[in-house]
Amino acid sequence: CSTWNTHEFTHFYHHLFEDVPRGTKKSCLPSPFTLNRLKEVVVTRVMSAIIAITNQKGGVGKTTTAVNLSSYLAGFGYKVLLIDFDPQGNATSGLGVEEIEEGKDLFDMFFGRVTLQQIVRPTVVPLLSVAPSSRDLVGVEIELGKTPGRELILKSQIQLLHEEYDFILIDCPPSSGLLSLNAMGAAGQVMIPMQAEYYALEGLSALLETISFVQETFNPELSILGVFVTMYDGRTNLSKQVLDEVTEHFGELTFKTLIPRTVRLSECPSHGLPISMYEPEGVGAKGYESLAKEVVVRVLGDHASESHASESHASESGSLGSSLSGRQVANR
Repeated sequence: CSTWNTHEFTHFYHHLFEDVPRGTKKSCLPSPFTLNRLKEVVVTRVMSAIIAITNQKGGVGKTTTAVNLSSYLAGFGYKVLLIDFDPQGNATSGLGVEEIEEGKDLFDMFFGRVTLQQIVRPTVVPLLSVAPSSRDLVGVEIELGKTPGRELILKSQIQLLHEEYDFILIDCPPSSGLLSLNAMGAAGQVMIPMQAEYYALEGLSALLETISFVQETFNPELSILGVFVTMYDGRTNLSKQVLDEVTEHFGELTFKTLIPRTVRLSECPSHGLPISMYEPEGVGAKGYESLAKEVVVRVLGDHASESHASESHASESGSLGSSLSGRQVANR
């Protein structure tokens, strides 16, 4: 947010004092803000949205969403960090990061050998970085035992670098163990992907209980950003029935975007590319572009989404950002 135009400044200035009645004398308003102080206040309001993508059921599209949602957010011009908390490490390899230096991954972060900032790696997508996973994460819960504060290790690390990013996304494993608890402990919001299959709602009550547990114990600010349906096939009655059930259960929390079932979304990880670079004009790409736009609006609001992206990082995002701007949103 280093570049500010007159429109942005005016909009946020009035937004800060939107509750002040018209006609109030300037002398009755709070002490004048300097330009730098105003920037500092506004940046605090709109930066570092930390979102955990979670579902205790496997195979619902968590990693696919983490990779492609983060790539589109970066394509819009936001600076994004993806934390690969799944020991399988598919989000890491799906962004073209293959060779991880020994002793520099998330497992080592848990034991204080490195900081989160030290393990962050660039990816094939401009403005998108990844904190690489490790198969050793499988044993982190056993090795930490009952160490006090173990659920908040990731949160303490994110606090050291969160101001460097507009969005921090966390790809959670399909479990309710220590890794998922750390992700929810650090996040402000969670996104829940639901597969358009018969067992889509299986285990949902357990996930909601886990979220409630986190809210009641160590992260009262945690909320559900939304629920969205993946692998949707509008030709089948089953997909429509699952969508109806999800919408009935979650109401306005249900994202309008439906992520379609397409082989291209399954192919792109083998090439180390997100769908935005593998097949940018396909239905899968348009689905995740639409979802990313919804996320921006829900997190930042209509007024902040375009102005921040266009002004903050336009010069850094390069061809990817410009190639995304003109496409149509995928609707139901």
